[in-house]
Formats: sequence, structure tokens, C-alpha cells
Amino acid sequence: MSAQASDSNFIAFNISSQDKFQKNQNLQSLSEVSPIGKIWDKHRANTDKVLYYYAKADEHYFRQYAWRMKICSELLKFQLLPDESEGILKLKLSDARFCRVRHCPVCQWRRSLMWKARAYKILPQVVTDYPNYRWLFVTLTVKNCQIKELRENLDSINKAFKRFTELKVWPAKGWVKSIEVTKGRDGVSAHPHLHILAMVPPSYFSYGYLSHAKWVALWEQCLRIDYQPVVHTSAMSGDKPLRVYAKHHNPSLLIPEILKYQVKESDLVGDREWFLELTRQLHKSRAIAVGGILRQYMRELDEKNQDLIDESEETDEVDGESLYFRWERQLQRFNIE
Repeated sequence: MSAQASDSNFIAFNISSQDKFQKNQNLQSLSEVSPIGKIWDKHRANTDKVLYYYAKADEHYFRQYAWRMKICSELLKFQLLPDESEGILKLKLSDARFCRVRHCPVCQWRRSLMWKARAYKILPQVVTDYPNYRWLFVTLTVKNCQIKELRENLDSINKAFKRFTELKVWPAKGWVKSIEVTKGRDGVSAHPHLHILAMVPPSYFSYGYLSHAKWVALWEQCLRIDYQPVVHTSAMSGDKPLRVYAKHHNPSLLIPEILKYQVKESDLVGDREWFLELTRQLHKSRAIAVGGILRQYMRELDEKNQDLIDESEETDEVDGESLYFRWERQLQRFNIE
């Protein structure tokens, strides 16, 4: 697993601080052990906000969501593993109970980590098998819609994308598609759009290249709309220009953008009624899909019931001491037991 994926799986601190950790009675919280504790605190606090929205809803299944989220990740078990070669101690998550509610902030975060970890593990083999292929990052959008029309719009977008991939000019031999929904600037509408990691042959930039205008025209055609949609296409990541990215053509650089949250966490906790309707609209919809030659490599991304503790985090009980951190709701933090 790459360094990008491992940061959230491990908690590391200097061995010189071990005595302080064991003897100082004031050092009680996960966030005091490592900065990753603050991330756990943030997501778990937002889970409390979301479960409150569900608990006050009329639908029975929403109240079931609230109960499941109430006990989600209340107790975290870590293994304390010494690594004397690096002069650090590592805490590896070895056990936790997750609710798996789709819009639980903790589970959404963990699911994104697992998607990324698996993609980082798989993509090097793809690059080895297809060393000269290039990778594009494509964003396909439509106009904002009312939140109650989101499912209808997502159905139209997915059908349009299928039409796009069936065109002879479609350049990608393999792709990962993710759906993101953000709240409109007006605070009431929804902005659904697609992020695509597209694998194109080496000849794409010299033969079969689609200009920006062509991408827009084809997406408009496939959507069957009467306006020009916004489309972004690039062969770059972050501040890396095309010449640098094309030289390295490493798809892992784009994984954080493709496999991020389907809905921003700030949108989950911002407006109760908007959020509840979002839940209704996204029920049983798919966030991630894989197509073309990438499907044989990345089938795991299509699995519905994925383990939210990655295999790399699993540990042998006899190899290290276990530490437990419990969620303290009033203090809004994980405290050591």
C-alpha cells in the first residue's frame, strides 16, 4: 500500500514519548496520542449530528439508522506495535464496530479509505500491464436540480454516460466512474456530477484526440439536452503540468479525487431537511462503477459489503499490547480506557 493510503491506517509517535504515554495520567485522549485522533473525533462528532437528524424523522427506517449510528465506532481497539528500526511505535486499528449506514460520516470516511487503499494496491499492476497508456481526469456535469428531482437526474446522467461509452469516438479502454453530489450555492438545490478516471491508449494525443469543444458537444448529445453542459478534462494532477504528468502517467495521483466522498461531510450536517431528502433520493444508488478493461482488475470496488478495516490493519493478538479508546459523547472525543 502506498504512503497516501497508509497515513490513516497507522498512528505513529516517537518511542521517546512512550513513557509519557504510559505514565502521564493527563494523557487520556486519542487526539493527544496522535493528530489522527482529531480526524476520528471530527467524523464521530458529525455522526452524532446526522443520527440526531435521523432520530427526529418520521420514517421508521430513519430511526433505525439513528440507532445503528449511535453505537457505531463507540469503541476502537488498536494494537501497539514497536518499530525500533524507525524509532516509533505504531497503533494499528484492529477492531471496531461500524454501522455501515451510507451517510454515516465515520463509515463514509472509512469506506473512502478502503476504496483508495485497494485502488493503490491494484493500479501498479495495471500500469505494469499497460505501461504506455495515459490517464485522463474528466468531470461531466449538468445543471443543478431540485433535491427532490435528484434520483431522476442521476438516472438520466448514468444513461447518458452509458451512451457516451458506446460511441465509436469514446477514447477510454477502461474507466472508474464516481458520482458526487454537492449542495447548490442557493442552499436548496443539488449539483450532481461525474468524476471519471479514464485510461486511454498511447495514440490518444496524436490520433483520436477529443478537443474540449468535442467533449462538451458529445456530452450534450448523450444527455439529450438543449444547453451546453460544463465539462472539465485534464491529463494532470494538482499542480503537475501535462508534460510532467504524461511522462510519469501514474493513475494513483488521481485516486484521491476519484474515490473521495460521494457527499461532502459539510453538506451532510448543514441542513436537516435537505439531508433527509438526499438520503431518500440516493437510496440504493451506486457511488462507484468500473468499466472496460479495468473491471477485471478492480472488481472489489463494486462489492457492496466491504470490510471497513483493511487487511493491512489486521494484527495477531499475541504480537502487541491492545489499547482501547471509547467515544465520550459529552466531551466529543475518544478517550483511552
